[in-house]
Amino acid sequence: MNTSIIRRVLGWLLALEGAFMLLPFVVGLLYREDTAWYFLGVGAFSIVLGLALAYKKAASSVFYMREGCIATALGWIELSFFGCLPFYLSGEIPRFTDAMFETVSGFTTTGASILSDVESLSRCMLFWRSFTHWLGGMGVLVFLLAVIQLPGGSHMNLMKAESPGPSVGKLRPKVRQTARILYIIYFVMTVIEVVLLLGGGMELFDALTTSFGTAGTGGFGIKNDSMAGYSPYLQWVVTIFMALFGVNFSFYYLLLLRRVRDAFSMEEVLTYFIIILAAIGILMWDLRGDGLALADTLRNAAFQVSSIITTTGFATTDFNSWPQTSRTVLVILMFIGACAGSTGGGIKVSRIIVMFRTMIKELGSYIHPKSIRKIEMDGKVIEHEVLRGINVFFVTYMLIFSLSVLAVSIDGLDMVTNFTAVAATFNNIGPGLELVGPSGNFSVFSPVSKWVLMFDMLAGRLEVFPMLLLFYPPCWKNLLRHRAAVARGVH
Repeated sequence: MNTSIIRRVLGWLLALEGAFMLLPFVVGLLYREDTAWYFLGVGAFSIVLGLALAYKKAASSVFYMREGCIATALGWIELSFFGCLPFYLSGEIPRFTDAMFETVSGFTTTGASILSDVESLSRCMLFWRSFTHWLGGMGVLVFLLAVIQLPGGSHMNLMKAESPGPSVGKLRPKVRQTARILYIIYFVMTVIEVVLLLGGGMELFDALTTSFGTAGTGGFGIKNDSMAGYSPYLQWVVTIFMALFGVNFSFYYLLLLRRVRDAFSMEEVLTYFIIILAAIGILMWDLRGDGLALADTLRNAAFQVSSIITTTGFATTDFNSWPQTSRTVLVILMFIGACAGSTGGGIKVSRIIVMFRTMIKELGSYIHPKSIRKIEMDGKVIEHEVLRGINVFFVTYMLIFSLSVLAVSIDGLDMVTNFTAVAATFNNIGPGLELVGPSGNFSVFSPVSKWVLMFDMLAGRLEVFPMLLLFYPPCWKNLLRHRAAVARGVH
């Protein structure tokens, strides 16, 4: 394993995080908050340490998928650890486990919180809390790829390890160009949302933090009632942009190239919007007679469907009190998730499509055993390696999910709370049902359960395998053997 290149990636990543901490520092100065100085201190330390790690050039430019996964997994842990220090050192989140939980939830765009009174945080802390969503949405390593030249095949391997979805393709021949295009689209869409929110009378601070949460599909609110206190216009703006950020960004790139027909022929995107419309229809039917006007029922249904399927987690109402059918639909959407190549979490719509077509293919083979059928998507045959990867992912996903529910059940909470807490964290959604519903939080869990849920958040955001590789003994045995050989002078 090429540890020198991993060290260099981690160094640049830490320095980048330190530089980003200057933004909440400036926010704190504008609002004359003493807690702002914690961002300056931690940010400066992160920059110095990061540059020290990145200063020495890598001994080798060899960078395989193994190194990409390890660097990505360790990088996200590193980001969360240093990112939580301002919360912890300032005393605004006095317990380290809680501070770490909140930060992991931020960077993974989960939005699950241990805070019962969000509005008690200072403005600079609220800004950083929401800004972690924006950084984690498209991926901090993707941003790193856009601005820093790395050797060998490290660009593609890092992007594959961090980007959500069953596969990662290049929009342009060079991966750096792809990363830049993704972030340009991401940034422009965020700015458009900020402008529309400002046009609806929202304050600049609220507009920025809300847009960070929407763009990253994270869902950290700066109000105790999340989005419920804002006007219907503002709620509709957030609803639309949550859905838009759940779309595969290749769709927007095709639109920029004026390949409109190709963009709207993407089966995953069409299926994604069909699921949204169908879910809204079911919720409106189930919520009829709730005492609200039809327009309000439509707005609440559309907002929560968009929020849950994109794994954002904002709320305009306590959907935990909704009828069972509506709650069941929302739980199903938790698992489906958004499109591959978007900022959303979950299993992803593309995987659902492929698994459904695989099932149809197997059913057909029972009737015609000798027939040869291939699974296609967007007019292209899906390769066997992709099918194998999806099947392995789903089996691994269910195994981790089951073990996590079992682990957190030791706290003695009810089954619905445990099940939806794991679903909400593993799929990077935020709120679940019962004790972890929109009106509750995750402080009810023990420290051990919180660490389990933190692992779920990281594993869910990184598509499981980069995190699991950290616990795979052969990976580290090879490293130990290499170091032993170097120590003996064997090359």
